[in-house]
Amino acid sequence: MTRTSLNKKLWLVYVSILLVIGVSFLATFADLVPGLPPAFLAAAGKIYKLVSDMALLIATLAAAYLANVFQKRASFVTALEDEWRSIVRTKSALFTFCEKQNPSADDYIEAYCRVSEVIDTMRVVYKNAGETDDLIGLYPYAPLHDMRRALQSVDPRKRSNITAEERKLAGDAIMQSFFALRENFLEELDLEEPRHPLLIAAGRRLKRPGARSYARKRQNRQRRQQDRDASQRPDIDAFLWGLYADENGGADSQERSRESVPPTVAR
Repeated sequence: MTRTSLNKKLWLVYVSILLVIGVSFLATFADLVPGLPPAFLAAAGKIYKLVSDMALLIATLAAAYLANVFQKRASFVTALEDEWRSIVRTKSALFTFCEKQNPSADDYIEAYCRVSEVIDTMRVVYKNAGETDDLIGLYPYAPLHDMRRALQSVDPRKRSNITAEERKLAGDAIMQSFFALRENFLEELDLEEPRHPLLIAAGRRLKRPGARSYARKRQNRQRRQQDRDASQRPDIDAFLWGLYADENGGADSQERSRESVPPTVAR
């Protein structure tokens, strides 16, 4: 279910609820309006009673309908995300083929099967634009076929004299088609800007090495608890402590790596 379909269904639910509330409100205060005929007041009272009796059923039906709508939307978004991941993998496979110096026929068949699969799996996400019972319609994302045709232009089974320039041109065409597809395909997903983006080049970590004192105390306590029992493999302990010291380069770790290891315990 696309975002447009979702909004239409939600709008229908909102309007229906507002109509029910409006009718109930008018029926409630109809007897306060002077000059209304008795027949109208009697009908208003019956309407109010009917709405009151049916309120729980109306709310239940609305909740069930909304749950069904949002479930369809969630399933659609999941299928859309899976299709996009498949498109990205296909783009990488096609570009890799074009970057190889001497791609084989097997390489081509593997790449072609990738793009053929992603073209066909689009059918479980979208139908063709303008499709009817009698008309096939237009494929919803033509750049995928552009990528396929670019790949077919460098099929090593048809020509053995394909140059590196031809493969580069095909690769550039594949990337251009992918970028065009990306601009439109991802619009259907409810994407938002990150709250904590990193927008600068050559970024680096701002936190410095270390931990709060309670974590260091817990680390030392665990170390003392472990040292109470003799190690079964002191050679492994010495090996791991040496690696730890080399990686961290701290005086504490180097000193700990030189400490004597308890004698081996028989297995």
